[in-house]
Amino acid sequence: MPMKRFLMSLLMLAAVVTTWANDGVYYVSGNHLVPVQENDIAVTKEILTIRLADDGYAYVDVDYEFTNRGADKTIDMGFEASLPYNSGDGYNPKGVHPCIKDFTATLNGQKMTYSNGVVRASAEDAPTNFKKLDVSKWHVTNPEDWDMDQSLTNNATGDQVVIAYAYFFRANFKKGVNRVHHTYRYMVSSGIYRAFEIPYWLTPALRWANHQIDDFTLRISAEGTAKHFYLDDEPFGTASNFVVVSGKGKVRHMSNSTIDGYYEVSLRDGIVEWKAKNYKPKTNMSINSADQLLMMEDNRDIGSFYDRSPYMPQARINFRAAYGREAKGNKEEKDFLDRVMRNLPYAHRGYVFMDAHLKKYFASQWWYMPDPKWQMSTDAFTKSDWDFIREMSNNLPDL
Repeated sequence: MPMKRFLMSLLMLAAVVTTWANDGVYYVSGNHLVPVQENDIAVTKEILTIRLADDGYAYVDVDYEFTNRGADKTIDMGFEASLPYNSGDGYNPKGVHPCIKDFTATLNGQKMTYSNGVVRASAEDAPTNFKKLDVSKWHVTNPEDWDMDQSLTNNATGDQVVIAYAYFFRANFKKGVNRVHHTYRYMVSSGIYRAFEIPYWLTPALRWANHQIDDFTLRISAEGTAKHFYLDDEPFGTASNFVVVSGKGKVRHMSNSTIDGYYEVSLRDGIVEWKAKNYKPKTNMSINSADQLLMMEDNRDIGSFYDRSPYMPQARINFRAAYGREAKGNKEEKDFLDRVMRNLPYAHRGYVFMDAHLKKYFASQWWYMPDPKWQMSTDAFTKSDWDFIREMSNNLPDL
């Protein structure tokens, strides 16, 4: 399956089950708040910030500006959360998602309360109507293999339905401008050859009255850490208008035989930003760790990959094949590549190497951003850093 279609389909539950198989785990996608019923309220501004961390979570902060073109009114808003796959989490008839934490929203500075429920999962051509299922009338279709099935069967008719969990808000919109602040964190998905995969649904925003976001800003943050990732360019176009607005970072637009086009981003303690007016997303997005690119033969020039998250490294069978060029030459070449791998946590932080061979190697890596001010220190190293170093340190020379 071409990567572009894979990333689009990943956001649909059926495709998730097909694609992830047994080599990874999908937890949940980020999503927009949407109106449950028809309305004349428009999304006039949105600032979506997704912070990438090293604890296995993506942190979402969304500032909305809505314009109510009519009189004061109370409407229902919903948030759909697709079910985990291959995660070991069972069915929750209350509709509370096990992989979403700290879920909050305020409207015009006032905290909104919410309820949960089980609903039919949305499909590509049929968004959910957020009608709660009466779970007493349904049972789990395949309880022994819930992670692979994720459907309910009607007790009376035998009809089956793929489900999602939903969050419901009652929102009192005044006439004119209203501001909603929505925050939550959700577990990032991962796999054998991917340290993280963070899907986010953009298209539900089109369900508001103006069927677009008049003024949209996407911010992806790696504050306090470093992240190397890519995004399919279909939701954003090919104008290369991603801009690093703080910290250290770089962006390039690329393509290969598997992906028609994508943005590759390397950030260290920084933020990359993308803006659009009258934004009508045609597809959803996914923030993917760059190690996935290593699996594409015509993209091996990516060199080596490292991430500080608890999911790195996953593929302990063969580090060189999974995270860098596999040594095919003599023992000297193999030993040098072992040193490269061991030094990735240091290069990740911008260490300027004194060894001429290591210095030359990392200078050739696009993602590497030297920082002469960073002194060699392990004070902020994560458990994943130490696990990786220990695993790569067997019979290797000192740094």
